[in-house]
Amino acid sequence: MQWRAYLLLTVTTLFWGGNLTVGKLAIGHVSPMVMNSLRWGIAALVISAFAMPQIRREWPAIKKNWPILFGFGAVGFASFNAFLYSGLRFTSAINGAIDQAAIPLLIFALNFVFFRVRASLAQLAGFALTLAGVAVTVSHGQISRLLSLEINFGDFLVLMAVLCYSFYTVCLRYKPALDWRAMAMACFIGAFIASLPMVATEAALGLSMLPHDLTGFGVIVFIGLFPSLVSQILFIRGVEMIGPNRAGLFINLIPVFGMILAVVVLGESPEGYHAIAFLLAIGGIALAEWGKPKQA
Repeated sequence: MQWRAYLLLTVTTLFWGGNLTVGKLAIGHVSPMVMNSLRWGIAALVISAFAMPQIRREWPAIKKNWPILFGFGAVGFASFNAFLYSGLRFTSAINGAIDQAAIPLLIFALNFVFFRVRASLAQLAGFALTLAGVAVTVSHGQISRLLSLEINFGDFLVLMAVLCYSFYTVCLRYKPALDWRAMAMACFIGAFIASLPMVATEAALGLSMLPHDLTGFGVIVFIGLFPSLVSQILFIRGVEMIGPNRAGLFINLIPVFGMILAVVVLGESPEGYHAIAFLLAIGGIALAEWGKPKQA
């Protein structure tokens, strides 16, 4: 089961890394809140094609648990992306990647504060090692570049996104016992509904832009199917299998995969620091898994 969880979470972060890469292509082709809303609408529509029997069968449980299911979608999906997309308008992609690297540590902290789940020394050391991998990635192997970064309002918004996803992750322990298709569809619908006021606000400010070319439509289809639909389902299952503390460390693979995919998809030049960053991130996860508490 553990190796299956590792595989699911690695695929999850691979697609989330792709989300960062494809997000670069979205600039000028679709606005952030429109993109945020359409991705969850597409995910809900696609899963509805094969989830309706489970929805009908588990409708009583869905109605009973609708507040928490809506909360998962509104906080973990819609709000996370709204803060992230908004923050990246004011801060650099490097700052954004560093800010998101705080998610595993915040998961550790929230798990301890709310549930008294302690992280082992090996898990904390593993987090430090994966964080080093993120630092190598975003600094392009020149750690001194990190000293020149400036903290601004965009970083605050990205950290709010980090708080949203960390809170969502630790609260997955309250996930009702639903079929994964019913669970995912309920959360996707919650995310879509929660995103509508965000779209309205963006439109009122005169900042909205619908996809209007092949690049814009391609971005929407990709993020709706893979980072939204597939990754969220796999992440929920991964947390269910090995717990939030252990699953959260995989999140620091996102900027590493993002860099690798930028080389493959965008034609950027491969560098030695890509390999170093990947080894640090994988080594940190391995160390944390080796020293995990008996009840992780």
